[in-house]
Amino acid sequence: MFLLAGATGLSGAEGAGNATEPALPTGAESHEEGHHGHDEGHAHHGVKGQGLSVLWVIPFAGMLLSIALGPILAPHFWHANYGKVAAGWIVIFSIPFLATFKGDAFYEILHIVLLDYVPFIILLGALFTAAGGICLKGSLRGSPWVNTAILFIGTVLASWMGTTGAAMLLIRPILRANAWRKHQVHVVVFFIFLVANIGGSLTPLGDPPLFLGFLKGVDFFWTMKLLPVMTPVALFLLAVFFIFDTIMFKKEGPAPDDGEKVPLKLEGTTNFALIGCIIGAILFSTWLGKNKFTDSSVG
Repeated sequence: MFLLAGATGLSGAEGAGNATEPALPTGAESHEEGHHGHDEGHAHHGVKGQGLSVLWVIPFAGMLLSIALGPILAPHFWHANYGKVAAGWIVIFSIPFLATFKGDAFYEILHIVLLDYVPFIILLGALFTAAGGICLKGSLRGSPWVNTAILFIGTVLASWMGTTGAAMLLIRPILRANAWRKHQVHVVVFFIFLVANIGGSLTPLGDPPLFLGFLKGVDFFWTMKLLPVMTPVALFLLAVFFIFDTIMFKKEGPAPDDGEKVPLKLEGTTNFALIGCIIGAILFSTWLGKNKFTDSSVG
């Protein structure tokens, strides 16, 4: 998160007013000049990303490579020290960044922490908590039809309860349903493709990058424009999964007798109301930001 500070910058100087009138200002003009003065007072803040050397990206690349290769090349060390490794890359970036750009660098880091990172963590924590209280219980047999249905439901839910929330809700049922099968790895792979990634494409609640775009001013429902793109991709993957899972299912032996069948039951359904409140709060924040009574430019 801190490493992204070097790649962001506020170029408020472009919007500052340059012209002045010799006549005495009216009340509206005085307010406008005061507003421009406020903008100019903030224009000096920020580091322009386009003026930074590519060398500033090295710590960020190191962070990504550590996350990607650490669990593979040094799993024991990584799981015991991943926090220290991440902190190390942050320090490697932050100290030179602060030393070079001083107050502007501090402003950028503080801006990212308070306006990007904290809202993102609050949203993720809220969806994680609400979705974590919902549990699907009952007897499921991991047939191609059942697995495809679960993947379809998860893909639909992911945009509204987050990819993390949808994955938490459905990963345990689909793992239990396929526990008796020898060939089940592909089920988890397609689950990651559909529920944990593609399914979150339609709202800022779905994927973190979309929520960061929302924080930067992208309309909440703009991502619904991705529906014509997401739908054929998701349906194609579901079809591929169904065909492949059918082939693998035929290689399985007879399913074991699990005893008495337990009817499907969804516990914690009241938490869906909490998820609705989260969605409502985000939509309200969008309205609040556009309301003229909260606009600092309105006197």
